[in-house]
Amino acid sequence: MTKITSFIYSTALIILLGSCSAPVEKSKPTLKSALKDKFLIGTALNANQITGRDTASIRIIKEQFSAIVAENCMKSAELQPEEGKFNFDLADKLVAFGQENNLTVTGHTLIWHSRLPRWFMVDENGNDVTPEVLKQRMKDHITTVVTRYKGRIKGWDVVNEAIMENDSYRNSKFYQILGEEFIPLAFQYTQEADPEAELYYNDYNEWYTGKQETIIKLIETLKSRNIRIDGVGMQGHVGMESPSLEEYEAAIRAYASAGVKVMITEFDLSALPSPRRNVGANISEVEAYRQEVNPYPDGLPDSVYTAWNDRMMGFFDLFLRNSDKISRVTLWGISDGDSWKNDFPMRGRTDYALLFDRNYQPKPIVNDIIQAAQEK
Repeated sequence: MTKITSFIYSTALIILLGSCSAPVEKSKPTLKSALKDKFLIGTALNANQITGRDTASIRIIKEQFSAIVAENCMKSAELQPEEGKFNFDLADKLVAFGQENNLTVTGHTLIWHSRLPRWFMVDENGNDVTPEVLKQRMKDHITTVVTRYKGRIKGWDVVNEAIMENDSYRNSKFYQILGEEFIPLAFQYTQEADPEAELYYNDYNEWYTGKQETIIKLIETLKSRNIRIDGVGMQGHVGMESPSLEEYEAAIRAYASAGVKVMITEFDLSALPSPRRNVGANISEVEAYRQEVNPYPDGLPDSVYTAWNDRMMGFFDLFLRNSDKISRVTLWGISDGDSWKNDFPMRGRTDYALLFDRNYQPKPIVNDIIQAAQEK
């Protein structure tokens, strides 16, 4: 066989073998790939995930999500348990994980009446501090935290849960000492510490008309004083009956009309009945109540599972329909086992509130969301 003949034969063999090889499988679509042109899809991380101990969750985060936020480690009690003594260990790990995996990081939260170290509001004698002292403590805390992550965090939940459903301000220590002014001050201090970071107000039940009106007034007040507010975070801890999709959508459109971005910041959907208030002390009544609020300890019946899936899809259809107004949708946890809805309001309560089940497997809703996003 001549060299030319051998070359021709070898080339033909390579072509033949190549044509018989299996076709290259396309990568399977994920939440973040399907939603990349709609909005960021995010999740909250707990300590086990931030430190890498929960490897199953880490796999899902890297595969499915484009944004992350800390569940607890950036709250003031965790960051500054004693005045001037900061603990950035977990927060640093969270931000580093975000950068290493090209995930958008949001800081949560700078000023919140809850998870607040006691020293923040009192003097050495246990009395409320003066307005001047509280302003300085707010500024010191915000400046230290925001400056540390300058350029690495996209935006901050500057103030969390300061307004009530009836349009009044929450009677927190911040409000008692500084009045409504504590919110503009917090935004001002954050803007000064990182002029490039986005600034958000975050709250729950923001579809209530009274709360909505007060938040919009707050937005107008900040803008009139040249204090920046870039977005409103709507905590989405919703149930099977409330709020209605119409109420939720009206709120999204109202905030967008006020000139800010809208983020769904803590989204989960409880499959369980809402707890009743004022349960008596009678043992039989309490036991009946326990069964009432924890009806599915071993899994959801098919009918309930279907209803949950339909309602969750209803919300995501709403989000997709308003994707020109929504910049991020963040789930408050990854799998059902992580959800804060478990053990609330009673120990042992089992809920099914997130997109991945207790075995870290995607529920059918994940594929439904992906398909809906691809079709819109």
